[in-house]
Amino acid sequence: MKRSQFVRMAAAGLAGLLLVTGCSGNSGGDDGAVTLKINFWGDFGLDELKGRYEAANPGVKISLNTGEYNAQHEDLQKKLIAGSGAPDIAAIDEGFIIQFRGQADQFVNLLDKGAGQYQQRYLPWKWQQSLSADGASQIGLGTDIGGLAMCYRSDLFAEAGLPTERDRVSALWPTWDAFIATGQTYTGRTGRKFIDAGTNIFNPVLGQQPVGFYDQSETLRMEGGPKVAFDVAAKAIGAGLSADLAAFSAEWNAGFVKGDFAVLACPAWMQGHIQNTAPDTSGKWDIAAIPGGGGNWGGSFLTIPKQGKNIDEAYRFLEWLIQPEQQIEIFKKVGNLPSQPALYDDPAIRDFTNPFFGNAPVGQIFSGTAENLTPQYLGRRNGPTRVAVENVLNRLASGDLKGKAADAWTEAVKEAQKAAQA
Repeated sequence: MKRSQFVRMAAAGLAGLLLVTGCSGNSGGDDGAVTLKINFWGDFGLDELKGRYEAANPGVKISLNTGEYNAQHEDLQKKLIAGSGAPDIAAIDEGFIIQFRGQADQFVNLLDKGAGQYQQRYLPWKWQQSLSADGASQIGLGTDIGGLAMCYRSDLFAEAGLPTERDRVSALWPTWDAFIATGQTYTGRTGRKFIDAGTNIFNPVLGQQPVGFYDQSETLRMEGGPKVAFDVAAKAIGAGLSADLAAFSAEWNAGFVKGDFAVLACPAWMQGHIQNTAPDTSGKWDIAAIPGGGGNWGGSFLTIPKQGKNIDEAYRFLEWLIQPEQQIEIFKKVGNLPSQPALYDDPAIRDFTNPFFGNAPVGQIFSGTAENLTPQYLGRRNGPTRVAVENVLNRLASGDLKGKAADAWTEAVKEAQKAAQA
C-alpha cells in the first residue's frame, strides 16, 4: 500500500472516531456548552474548520482570539505567571517554544493524553522542539513549518522590465547580494520600494545560518548567524529598498493592497496572509526560490495551559485538528504546510497548484523546502532576543539610527544581551 493511501485511510477512520459530541462537564455558557478559547495570530485556517467542528460537536463552541504575534506570546507568559487567564488552547511559534517548554509544568503533558501515538507522524525535529529537555513532557502538537521561498508581484516586475516567469526570477538572485542588486534595478526604474521591511530580510537570512542567536549551551552568538543576517538587512535598508512597514501592522496590510512593495520572503504560511489581506491581487503574485537556498522561518504548536477549565475537550479538538483531513484542508485554504511528512506524498498536497499565485505548484515548492530543512536550535530567549534586534533594525530604517549601520549593530548587540539576561 502506498503511504499516501495509508494516510487517507487513517484520516477517514480517525475522523470518524474523533467527531463525537463533546461531553465535558465544564460549562462555558448559559446553554451548557463548553467554550474553547483559542489564542493565536495570523491565519491558522481555523475559521474554515470552526463551524464544521461545532456542527459535529454540538456541546462545544470555539472562540477564536487572534492578535499580534509578539503580544500573544507576551500575554501568555503574563497569564502563566499570574496563574490565571490563559486560554484553553494557546498557539506558540517556534521562536518562543523553547522558552515555554522550559515551563512544562504550566502546560498539560500531552503524553498523558495519549499524544505519543502521533510522534512517528512528525518530522523528528518538529516533535523534539516542543518536548521538555528531559523528554518526559510534550507541551505541544506541531501545526505547520515555514520552509522558505520568495513571493513576488509579477505585474510589478513586468512594469519594471524584469523577468516574470518564476524560473527566470529565481535566476536573478542566487545570492542575497544579487537580490539587493535586483532591488536597486527595480527601485531605479520605478521609484517604488522593493521589499516590505528590513526585518523581513533579517529573519529568512538568519534562518539559513547554521547557528542562530543561541547555541545549544544557551550562549548568545551574535557574531555568527545574527551578524550575517543583520548585515544583509542593513545593506538592503541602506540601498533604499525597504518600505519600512512593520509586519502584521495595518500599514503593512495596506501595502499588499496598494503594491507598496514587489517582493517579500515567503514561508508557506505567508500565502494565506496575502490571500486574505489583498484578495483583489489574485493572479498577480508568483513564487520563486529564495536567495541562498533553504532555511525555515516560523511554524507553530498548539498547547493546552494547565490553568484551563476544559482540558479534556481542548485535547479532543487538538487531536481532531492534526488529522490528515484537517491538515490538508488548512494547506489548501491558507498555505500552512503540515509538519507531518507523510502528507507530502498525498496528491492533495503534492499536486496542488494555487491560482492566486499564478498557478504556482506550491505543494511541490514547499514540500521540497521542508524535506531539506536542517533547523536551528533557537534557545530559551530566542523570541525576546529577535524582537530586540528587530527593534534596532526598525530604528536604523526610520528612527534615530537612520543611516548608521555600524552604530546600529553595536546597539543590536547591546539590546540582545539585555534580552538574553532578562
